[in-house]
Amino acid sequence: MSTDGLIVVDKPGGMTSHDVVARIRRLAKTRRVGHGGTLDPMATGVLVIGVGRATRLLTYVIGAGKSYTGTIRLGQATVTDDAEGDVIASTPAGQVTDDAIRSALTALSGEVDQVPSAVSAIKIDGQRAYKRVRDGESVELPARRVTISRLEVLAIRRTEPDVVDVDVDVTCSSGTYIRAIARDAGLALGVGGHLTALRRTAVGGFTLAEAATLDELEERAPAVVNLPLDAAADRFFPRREATPDEAKVLGHGGPLDPAGIVGPYAVFGPAGGLIAIVSERDGRARAEIVLAPA
Repeated sequence: MSTDGLIVVDKPGGMTSHDVVARIRRLAKTRRVGHGGTLDPMATGVLVIGVGRATRLLTYVIGAGKSYTGTIRLGQATVTDDAEGDVIASTPAGQVTDDAIRSALTALSGEVDQVPSAVSAIKIDGQRAYKRVRDGESVELPARRVTISRLEVLAIRRTEPDVVDVDVDVTCSSGTYIRAIARDAGLALGVGGHLTALRRTAVGGFTLAEAATLDELEERAPAVVNLPLDAAADRFFPRREATPDEAKVLGHGGPLDPAGIVGPYAVFGPAGGLIAIVSERDGRARAEIVLAPA
């Protein structure tokens, strides 16, 4: 069985994304493994893993929209903006009304300029921001434009004195930090906030419904790929069929005539195999990556 393809993993809490990659390398018996978008150790849920030639698709997976469920705790701010970090400020939040909470979160949706959490994987002069923070540096990251297309309040819970827990369901663009939403909601309400739970429910069209746990993957190793390369590309991209002549040209990196498809899109050969991921520009259809077997 070919090892080229994607695996939709239901990441457990307490593991880094790299930990999951290391486990898949062992199970699939190959080092050519990568992931399509970091999940914090505390977070669980959809982590798309690429194996073999499918690792080249991960740049598109990373840029896909994502959905999450999470819990924001109002009344406490932490150094990491989530439950992994020490509490640095506590302000009783019991007096904050449900309407005020909903209003603060509504203001954080849409196209917004979001400042990422200082304890993040973003690189500053070649070094991860979280490493600089842990080394005692004060880190300020520039805001970046993200789109939060849905920010729904599922529940507001007041089960503990002085804190309010808010369950949310979020759909957003790549690069959005749910921790930053928690932090910014707390700041807007004047009581501080941080994220206490996070579960990624979808990456692009890949959802928890098709995700496998690491235990399930262990049982079927080494046949861990559940979405072979051709099927993965067909799921993720618009499709174009190539003639035999077009397949030959594209397989050698040459351009095709445009087909008027909004790209990037996947081009398949007459036998049904994936040849390349293509975008149209300057009147030609050019390969971004060639994936036909050598």
